[in-house]
Amino acid sequence: MSDKYPFIPEHLVKALEDTSIPLIDLIHGHLKVEMLEVEEAMKDNPDRFLKGYMEAITMIYVLTYNLSIDRKHIEENQ
Repeated sequence: MSDKYPFIPEHLVKALEDTSIPLIDLIHGHLKVEMLEVEEAMKDNPDRFLKGYMEAITMIYVLTYNLSIDRKHIEENQ
């Protein structure tokens, strides 16, 4: 987190300021990193919370992927 963007993880600041990167892509990439970190944590700790969290972020990851594809189709057909 930074003073300029107190709610944005530090590693996303540069991408956030690059307005050529769609925000949906930023979110999608962040979710993928989060999924990999949770997957790694689950190797040592098969906690129910982690399993539920993984399911939740996977659902949102899939949603961002589908939104991105559908938006591309809409843009191509306008």
